[in-house]
Amino acid sequence: MIPTEDASARKREIEEKLKQEQETLSFIRENLEKSDQLTNGMVSILSSFESRLMQLENSIIPVHKQTENLQRLQENVDKTLSCMDHVISYYHVAKDTDRIIREGPTGRLDEYLACIAKIQKAVEYFQDNNPDSPELNTVKARFEKGKELLEAEFRSLLTRYSKPVPPILILDAISVDEELEVQEDVVLEHLPEAVLQDIICIACWLVEYGRNQDFMTVYFQIRSSQLDRSIKGLKEHFRKNSASSGVLYSPAVQAKRKDTPTKKVPKRPGTIRKAQNLLKQYSQHGLDGKKGGSNLTPLEGKDDVLDIEIDSYIHCISAFIKLAQSEYALLTEVIPEHHQKKTFDSLIQEALDNLMLEGDNIVSAARRAIMRHDYSAVLTIFPILRHLKMNKSDFDTTLQGTAASTKNKLPTLITSMETIGAKALEEFADSIKNDPDKEYNMPKDGTVHELTSNAILFLQQLLDFHETAGAMLASQESSSSASSYTSEFNKRLLSTYICKVLGNLQLNLLSKSKVYEDSALSAIFLHNNYNYILKSLEKSELIHLVTVTQKRAEGSYRELIEQQIQMYQRSWLKVTEHLTDRNMPVFQPGAKLRDKERQVIKDKFKGFNDGLEELCKIQKGWAIPDKEQRDFIRQAQRRVVSDAYRSFLHRCANISFTKNPEKYHKYRPDEVEDMIEKLFDTSA
Repeated sequence: MIPTEDASARKREIEEKLKQEQETLSFIRENLEKSDQLTNGMVSILSSFESRLMQLENSIIPVHKQTENLQRLQENVDKTLSCMDHVISYYHVAKDTDRIIREGPTGRLDEYLACIAKIQKAVEYFQDNNPDSPELNTVKARFEKGKELLEAEFRSLLTRYSKPVPPILILDAISVDEELEVQEDVVLEHLPEAVLQDIICIACWLVEYGRNQDFMTVYFQIRSSQLDRSIKGLKEHFRKNSASSGVLYSPAVQAKRKDTPTKKVPKRPGTIRKAQNLLKQYSQHGLDGKKGGSNLTPLEGKDDVLDIEIDSYIHCISAFIKLAQSEYALLTEVIPEHHQKKTFDSLIQEALDNLMLEGDNIVSAARRAIMRHDYSAVLTIFPILRHLKMNKSDFDTTLQGTAASTKNKLPTLITSMETIGAKALEEFADSIKNDPDKEYNMPKDGTVHELTSNAILFLQQLLDFHETAGAMLASQESSSSASSYTSEFNKRLLSTYICKVLGNLQLNLLSKSKVYEDSALSAIFLHNNYNYILKSLEKSELIHLVTVTQKRAEGSYRELIEQQIQMYQRSWLKVTEHLTDRNMPVFQPGAKLRDKERQVIKDKFKGFNDGLEELCKIQKGWAIPDKEQRDFIRQAQRRVVSDAYRSFLHRCANISFTKNPEKYHKYRPDEVEDMIEKLFDTSA
């Protein structure tokens, strides 16, 4: 059982808690009542606020709508006023722009174009809104006037600032490509940058707004004239300075030429002058520098002006390519893309036609010279043809996109040159074969014939242009594989041609040698010519071309030379035959000779003496220009005659065949040797 005190305590505790809970409940009820009162008050306030808002809205919305309407009306009024001002401005455009249009665009292009834009907008407005108004005609006329002045300004700027490129600058530009190993290129500035920008701006406006293409005609006419003048100026500069050894290049490039490693400089033409100088050299001096024959004359005389003309033409070809490329670069900035090729085609026509005409004149001059049998004239073709073919790819690239007639001009000129050149080569070969055997034209001393020296010098010029000459001959081949001709094939053709000329020359020389009544002089003549041909082939390296098709050419000439030496030596048999034992009397030592036997010995001495004197007298006036050959023939003949004479004297030493031995024994062996040593020496 629970004790009574504990139960009482527990009860009191419970009662206290119950009392506390009742108090808490009472507090909560009071708070709920207050909350309900506050809620009711808030609901009342909100209801009142809502009512007032509704009243306010009902009052404000009409005012707002009225305000919006007023604002809209204000905006419409402003817009109307603005449009009126804008429209009215179109009626004043002509007056406002009159002064600027009349004064033109010079010096104020941007301002002028802005005025033109205003006029153009006025034209568009009246066309759209009032096409019958007189104002439309006014602004149209003002627009056309403005366009005309822009076109005039375009022409004026081009005319005023387009100048021919200075010749020295052109030569410097060419030299960069051909000779100088420098990185920077020579810039050909045709127009000042500011002027160029104005021209580009006007061109763009004329295309976009002016609906005008006449300016393109103006452009190509002015630039075409300057291109042609630039090339003509270069030609004139070249003629003046080339003849007087003047300065061709600018000081800057002159300095670079000294300080900069250079490529191999192409040979200047100089073909005619070179041939003439060589011919004069050979005519006055032999291969060893001794005097040969006096009958050799140069090829038909040509003035040095011809070489300058050729050199000038070659430089003008290079200049045209460089200038045309520069003109195209300039043109692309001014002319619309779809008109560029056609305009460029027109721009280059005058300069290109003049170059092609000059080339045709060179071909015609060569053709006339060939008709006169002056085949050296073809040498003028070679340097030009080589240069044209070397630059053909650049030419084709530069003219890409032009008309077919324009692109075909250079190939047509090349074909003409190849045709006339090949004809000259063939006729030259025939002329060598058919050169007449004129007695008065033969060298009296048996030295090298003019025909031989001219033929060799002509062939030596071909060596300088062997690729061009080979291609020239190949161009005339009718084979279907003409397009596949290789350098090796052309080389073989040229070798065959050279061998043909040498063969014709050999046949003609053999025929000419028969003009001489003395077979020994004929042999000396052939010997000199064969030796000259061989030495010339070896000296000029023509022998390498010859051996392409004739492997034994060198050996064949040496055999021919040896044959002629042997033929010459036979002329001495009529001297040495008197020294042989033929008809020599047989006698015993100390025995007395009969009169007949003594006479035989006397005749032998006399025959030898007379023959020796006669041959030495005659052959002393003959010539062997080659010192090596001259010494060799002298020594060989001296040895043969001296040995036979010494042997003969030894046999006759103890024979008494005359009371006056000095009458017959006129020469000692050393005197005979001295006489032979003076052969082929006209100065002795």
